[in-house]
Amino acid sequence: MSIVSSVRFLLPVCLFLAACSEAPKTETAKEPAKPPEPLTGRQAFQRMYPQARLWAPDALPLRVRNLPLAEVKAEKAKAGAWEATFVSASKRKSRIFTYSVVEAEGNLHQGVFGGLEDAYSVNTSSASQPFEVVSLKTDSDQAYDVAVAMSADYMKKNPNKAVSFLLELNPKRHPDPTWRVYWGESISTSDYSVFVDATTGKAVERAH
Repeated sequence: MSIVSSVRFLLPVCLFLAACSEAPKTETAKEPAKPPEPLTGRQAFQRMYPQARLWAPDALPLRVRNLPLAEVKAEKAKAGAWEATFVSASKRKSRIFTYSVVEAEGNLHQGVFGGLEDAYSVNTSSASQPFEVVSLKTDSDQAYDVAVAMSADYMKKNPNKAVSFLLELNPKRHPDPTWRVYWGESISTSDYSVFVDATTGKAVERAH
């Protein structure tokens, strides 16, 4: 047998043996997807604000509130969805943005979603006024801790009441925007609230 023929014969044999000697590949098990986690009001706001500024460079927040979400369990001042209303003096418009960690009923979409524009005019006599973003230094979970610290008696009598959050500026009532931490399904039906200054982090009012 010639050298060329020997090489041609041995080459397939070598390749076969090399293939057989390779260790079998094992597929790595994929980690199960983590369930969606709720987030604080300020975390959600920080996701919505850039989109609001794209809509209107002079956009300012008017109010921020948590939205009940059956798909994601709320945890200590954290919610699966939040809503923020922004206003633009130059456009004379307001617009609601939402942030949700999942797709859900009520026109809630995962991530940031901007709703339709609505008419808006500056009215200094209105109870709620737009506020500067730099004044939002206290998050909803911090406001919750402050509210809970002074609400032991109420919570003992009402252990199963849901807690909700509303951030807004009412200059006739408080000089800075406040987190209103209230117990109940809505403000109109709530019989107890604690207002926490969103700038200083201190409780400024307790309402029954």
